[in-house]
Amino acid sequence: MRGTLLRLVSLWILGVSAAPAPSEPTPATIRSAADKAIPLIRKSVEEYPRHRECFSCHHQAIPALALSLAKARGIAIGGTTLQDIAAHTQADLESALDDYKKEKGQPGGSERAGYALFTLETAGHPRDEVTDAVAGYLLAAHKDRDHWRTQSNRPPSEASDFTATYLAVRALQAFGTPDQKDRVAGRLDAARSWLRTATPRDNEDRVFRLFAVKAAGMPADAVEGARSDLLSRQNDDGGWAQLDGNASDAYATGSALVALHLAGGVPADDRSYLRGLSALIGTQRADGSWLVVSRSKPFQTYFESGFPHGKDQFISVAASSWAASALLLAVPRP
Repeated sequence: MRGTLLRLVSLWILGVSAAPAPSEPTPATIRSAADKAIPLIRKSVEEYPRHRECFSCHHQAIPALALSLAKARGIAIGGTTLQDIAAHTQADLESALDDYKKEKGQPGGSERAGYALFTLETAGHPRDEVTDAVAGYLLAAHKDRDHWRTQSNRPPSEASDFTATYLAVRALQAFGTPDQKDRVAGRLDAARSWLRTATPRDNEDRVFRLFAVKAAGMPADAVEGARSDLLSRQNDDGGWAQLDGNASDAYATGSALVALHLAGGVPADDRSYLRGLSALIGTQRADGSWLVVSRSKPFQTYFESGFPHGKDQFISVAASSWAASALLLAVPRP
């Protein structure tokens, strides 16, 4: 009895439902959960630049996806929020423009550069001198290999070669210059060869393998294999876990659903997708957030970003952005 009680308490602390969530949430419930999440994400996005000038995937890239989806579905996000995210990202890249032109990049390597260009693309930023330089850096990065490698060990967001490879592939397709066309094609060919045989180890790998095989234009059977592998890891409660055997959480579940829908072609009314949304809705906090406990060692001075959950706020805002994105993909466009 005592062991069961402790387990229930630990699940509550982690924001994980102890019992399976309802199998099919209603459209109104899905919309309500998304409506509740977006204002808090926006608030934190606007607060972050008051404390840090550097670009981040957790407060710019993934929130940009959620906010762009919200805007497309008629949810108010603030008139300049996406432009502000793009401006913050652009300013960070401009501060290292000479290093990018010299193919040196910034700390965080190709993942940081790839996430930054992902953010600019999502916000509708056009090609310019800065994006040209960053694309040139990505072409040069790891050019002796058949894929791009992560240069950090900050799981889950910065610990996967699949993530680094997908971000580079997408960035080069979006921002590669006409003069870089042949080099881009060569890097994409090499990446496709790697993706055919590379074995994913955890949810982040599986999510971004699916994103990558789709972005790289690989055959339908490769997409189907990556999709089936990710779907097979869905837990009994409808969610996904960052590490096999662990409890489901909003980061793993939200990112898996977004990949399955956008890259894997899984409809938002598919039963597996709806079960995933139920898991998210069942673990959303009253303030609109999801709590995910950090697995990375902190290396920056702590500050409050306008998001709850204290030392776990950075991974939690990323998780909440993935979760909101998954919900919004099931909300009809106006």
